[in-house]
Amino acid sequence: MYKIRVILDTKEDVLRTILVEDSINLERLHFIIAEAFGFEGQEMASFYKADDEWNQGEEIPLFNMEETTTSIAMQNCLLTETLPLENDKLIYVYDFLNMWTFYVDVVEILKEQKENLPQVILSVGKIPEEAPEKEFVADKLDDDTNDDEFDIFDDFDFNEY
Repeated sequence: MYKIRVILDTKEDVLRTILVEDSINLERLHFIIAEAFGFEGQEMASFYKADDEWNQGEEIPLFNMEETTTSIAMQNCLLTETLPLENDKLIYVYDFLNMWTFYVDVVEILKEQKENLPQVILSVGKIPEEAPEKEFVADKLDDDTNDDEFDIFDDFDFNEY
């Protein structure tokens, strides 16, 4: 059994601590998290692997969008394989139009099993009416970039084609 803390990325404290069976896949976890925060679970979503500083890594989408059958998707990712250790982390993005972003952290892995899982054992804060705005900032480019490399296109008349 896993004890998982899910924190909404917002200024106010909005979090849920959830107990789940260790045998579930990430698709089931997606629906559990969505329901715990009052969503219907009908929107697209993805998990992203994260390191200890919450840097976003590999995407685990809700559905396999590639034509190959070996592509990664929530349905074929087991919780125990994706988050095998305590303090393992994922970033969960729900509804790509609104970008609800959550931090998912394994608080504890328990050997005991409980009935009636999943269970929300701690609920703090109410989810806001609208998703918090996200500001995406690109890293600053190095000052030593060569601006002259594209000067050859300045004299080219693109209207001729």
